Amino acid sequence: MGTGTSKDEEEGGKEESDGLHQAGGQLYVSLKMENRKLTGDLVPHVYGSLPLVGSWDPSKALFMERESVSMWELSFVVPPNHETLDFKFLLKPKDSNVPCFVEEGPSHLLVGGALQEDARLALFRLDSGEVLEYQVFVKADRVSPFDLAASWRAYQDNFRPSSVRWIPDVSINSAPQPGGENGSSVGLELDLEHYVVPTPATSANTAHVYAANLTENPRSLVSGSGSNSYPIKEMEVIVPDSSKTFQSSGMVESKSVGTFSPLQRQESQRGLFVDRGVGSPRLVKSSSSNIFSADTKNSMPAAAGAVAAAAVADQMMGPKEDRHLAIILVGLPARGKTFTAAKLTRYLRWLGHNTKHFNVGKYRRLKHGVNQSADFFRADNPEGMEARNEVAALAFEDMFSWMQEGGQVGIFDATNSSKERRDMLMKLAKGRCKIIFLETICNDVNIIERNIRLKIQQSPDYAEEPDFEAGLQDFKNRLANYEKAYEPVNEGSYIKMIDMVSGHGGQIQVNNISGYLPGRIVFFLVNTHLTPRPILLTRHGESQDNVRGRIGGDTAISEAGELYSKKLAKFVGKRLKSERAASIWTSTLQRTILTASPIVGFPKIQWRALDEINAGVCDGMTYAEIKKNMPEEYESRKMDKLRYRYPRGESYLDVIQRLEPVIIELERQRAPVVVVSHQAVLRALYAYFADRPLNEIPHIEVPLHTIIEIQMGVTGVQEKRYKLMD
Repeated sequence: MGTGTSKDEEEGGKEESDGLHQAGGQLYVSLKMENRKLTGDLVPHVYGSLPLVGSWDPSKALFMERESVSMWELSFVVPPNHETLDFKFLLKPKDSNVPCFVEEGPSHLLVGGALQEDARLALFRLDSGEVLEYQVFVKADRVSPFDLAASWRAYQDNFRPSSVRWIPDVSINSAPQPGGENGSSVGLELDLEHYVVPTPATSANTAHVYAANLTENPRSLVSGSGSNSYPIKEMEVIVPDSSKTFQSSGMVESKSVGTFSPLQRQESQRGLFVDRGVGSPRLVKSSSSNIFSADTKNSMPAAAGAVAAAAVADQMMGPKEDRHLAIILVGLPARGKTFTAAKLTRYLRWLGHNTKHFNVGKYRRLKHGVNQSADFFRADNPEGMEARNEVAALAFEDMFSWMQEGGQVGIFDATNSSKERRDMLMKLAKGRCKIIFLETICNDVNIIERNIRLKIQQSPDYAEEPDFEAGLQDFKNRLANYEKAYEPVNEGSYIKMIDMVSGHGGQIQVNNISGYLPGRIVFFLVNTHLTPRPILLTRHGESQDNVRGRIGGDTAISEAGELYSKKLAKFVGKRLKSERAASIWTSTLQRTILTASPIVGFPKIQWRALDEINAGVCDGMTYAEIKKNMPEEYESRKMDKLRYRYPRGESYLDVIQRLEPVIIELERQRAPVVVVSHQAVLRALYAYFADRPLNEIPHIEVPLHTIIEIQMGVTGVQEKRYKLMD
């Protein structure tokens, strides 16, 4: 850039230019000046002959835009065989003609996009006699007139005033818009089931599957499970002396959900036990460089932003055992432990943490069968106690083996209802991983009865029991055995959820909890509940950029998009007609706001977090244009769509980070929510509910004019899809 060309190069360039000119090509010329010495209010300008400026009048000179502190730039388009451009530079204020300092020496000549003289300097003599020296650079790129026209059209679209700019962030339509729904083409035929379409194989339908069956397979008990399997071995279960185990610090209790008091330290405690959070194996600073390297594989969570920053900070400062985190569930049967564990696992995976759910009941059934009576669970049954402790230890060893292979957070799901059992687990974890106990307490007899009945219907323990009432009585006897020996958690680091499942208050207690990830876990648990409600996900109606095949932008919807918006309003009215309350969430881009505008009777909230993935400099381009003009970016995106970040834009991991508040609020809501958003955003939201791996998110199918209904409730997540139009 800015160097002379040889005769051969000039002849070759001439032939290429002639060919491009015959095909209608153009030259995009970038003219730059650089001077590292500030010149006050003086701004470089260009003036000269046609077709560049067309005037040697300094008052009509074109000013150059500041590109950096020391660089100024002016770009223009000319034919490849353009006539010689004769021009000079001058310095003057941007909005005034005085003072004005014209460049000394002869004019610059530009032929075929290249400067003709060897000298690449522009000299200016100021009134003080000082001489300012600027370096001159020029670069010419060949572009087709179609690319130029497309860029100009995208520029005009992006700067056209939005048709929804006066709609407030929170609004509600109390009546249908005039003339909005006339004609049978807008109405919905038959009932809503007429529009149901099959869900994909990777759908979110887990409502009719026993949650424990979806947990990690017991590889220590399953032969032939691959290189990670190992034979069953006799294990000596050592129960430590409870008098020597860690004593708890002061308990912190909140009387209302989401409010926590400062940690209080007991006088008897010698040191404050601080959890610094986890997220990845510890990072070690190399003595020979200024970079950090991981001392184990899978060192960082697949995340960006706050999650990645917290993982780096915690691993630089945290002790060795904090490289891994074990969440140990505690609670009586039928208190929602497995359901809570499954939701927490899904949330942490979605954030990018390598998380697995280990259910001890699954180990027990595989090791000792499913036909165990209530007597097996008595505290005064030594054979039963030994067998249950054995499978708990096996499950814990499996969890830690997985952590050694790169796992970050293990969810250990069992009753763990005695201090003796918890002491055993703490001894097994000592020096290997950090433990946080998560105790679920429910005092609502109606919720407990409902959970018990679901347990009898779904649990493999009663799959071979034909008499429901007999199974029900056996489980209640089992529950009574647990209740006799139950000891609430008062040791170590813990979180207690007390009557939180209804979503109508309750209490949460935390003790010795600190660090980014434990803090996020507490915040998530505060906002979760079991209230059944639907969440409807849909893309905006077809936009003008969809028709053109362009990404990003902020165009209005097409005629097909307008038709969908009216059908969507009809659908929402029918689907939610029996609901006492509901809300409509959109992004701040006009295509989602326009799509939701015909919906009446429900409040509408605009979320910036729901905006489409930011395509940066590629905004407004087609993928064909990106492939042609930015081939390296096109290939980089093709290789890793999850982590690829558009230049000056976002990656899918960035989108996930900004969607976390949306997920938390969706979990907190007790009424239905309709989310009208964009493809990349809905892929990320859907992946959370369907518990899909992060690397699948960029490939999830979210078609236009289709509604994905996610039903949240006590039995899990159920999905249904409606296609309103092609």
